[in-house]
Amino acid sequence: MSMIGTIIVALKALRRNPMRAMLTTLGIVIGIAAVIAMMEIGSGSSNSIRKSIEKMGANCIMVMPGAFRMGGVSQGSGSTMSLTPEDCEAVLRECVNVGKAVPVVNARGKQAVAGNLNYSPNNIIGTGPDFLSIRNWEIGEGRAFSDREVDERSRVCLVGATIVRELFNGQSPIDCELRIQNVTFKVIGVLKSKGANMMGGDEDDVVIAPWTTVRLRVTGLKYGSATSTTSKAATTPSELYPGSGVALYPEEKDNLRTDTLLIPRFIQIDQIVLTATAPERVDAAIGELTALLRERHKLKPEDADDFWIRNSAEFMTTITNTSKVMTNLLLCVALISLVVGGVGIMNIMLVSVTERTREIGLRMAVGARSTDILRQFLIESITLCLVGGAIGIMLGHGAALLVESQLGWPIESSPGAVAAAVIVSAGVGIVFGFYPAWKASRLDPIDALHYE
Repeated sequence: MSMIGTIIVALKALRRNPMRAMLTTLGIVIGIAAVIAMMEIGSGSSNSIRKSIEKMGANCIMVMPGAFRMGGVSQGSGSTMSLTPEDCEAVLRECVNVGKAVPVVNARGKQAVAGNLNYSPNNIIGTGPDFLSIRNWEIGEGRAFSDREVDERSRVCLVGATIVRELFNGQSPIDCELRIQNVTFKVIGVLKSKGANMMGGDEDDVVIAPWTTVRLRVTGLKYGSATSTTSKAATTPSELYPGSGVALYPEEKDNLRTDTLLIPRFIQIDQIVLTATAPERVDAAIGELTALLRERHKLKPEDADDFWIRNSAEFMTTITNTSKVMTNLLLCVALISLVVGGVGIMNIMLVSVTERTREIGLRMAVGARSTDILRQFLIESITLCLVGGAIGIMLGHGAALLVESQLGWPIESSPGAVAAAVIVSAGVGIVFGFYPAWKASRLDPIDALHYE
């Protein structure tokens, strides 16, 4: 019998018991639907994490001060205050694999006031103009501040969409005043909205200003325990050079400290943010960075680094691996459903062989070969699995869409997942349908005709 004739016979046999055929495919439907739904949700989550990492900036590398130990107890990252603006300048000057680098000063917990409204921004960042390009941040309105404004310690700032909503009632804040820690800033630009980051934090809840202004006017000076040669700022010349009551220097005016901002020698920064010249040069940039900072900080070979280096690739790898583990666990559960469905198909096909023993004997008696019987039952099994797989693909995609609409989880359809589902369905039909088909093809025609 030809292949086409065998397929027609197999399909007619399935049509004789439509309810049993439908129930037989139920296990495959559930298994494939679970696989498709999990793969779409998992792919959507992975892409969401990737986009969230990209918001931090491509090839972004962060250098943070190390941890100071007191009595064998670590005081936490940043306690040494080991980074200086000169470190940042040296990185730009000497590291050939570094593209851009800016110092960063953080001023958390400060209150911002505009008019009769006040709000505590999640992030108040002091940095340089290149920070926006490093972090892939665009100006939606107005302009960014310049290097000259950083050098002059100008009181200008950029604000995020959340600040505009909370302090300016959604109106344009350009040229408006914003007061932080009794320092009045002029708003010169509004950042384009980024939304939430990978941790759920609001990226738009931010104020960005020149780092010199934030350090000298808002946060105050910080002196490090590792690189600074003094433990506190000198206040008056008489404290540095005590005399015997002789006034060697004129008395300090009351408004000298408030009206005059002098950058001292040992000013510290909270972070250095930089980018590599290309994604493949991130490791090389980190190697150069480590060697340069160790040399500048005069660390001996046996000394530990007094700084920490983190890059976006590490975040991406860590979180993506976690997401993959969870997705794979869910896929294992879904594959168990497929196995259960395959066992169900084998069971029904074995019952079908027993019920149709006389039919098999009659077909052999009129000339059907064992290979024809084998092909017939294999085609029946594969057809059941493919139909179940098609229904499962539609149900799985529908379930993923339902999750997206109701829970807000990101999903992403994958043609590869659909193709894999079809292949898996056919494979289950062949694997679990082969034994019943082989058993049917081995029946003796005479015994089959006498079977009751």
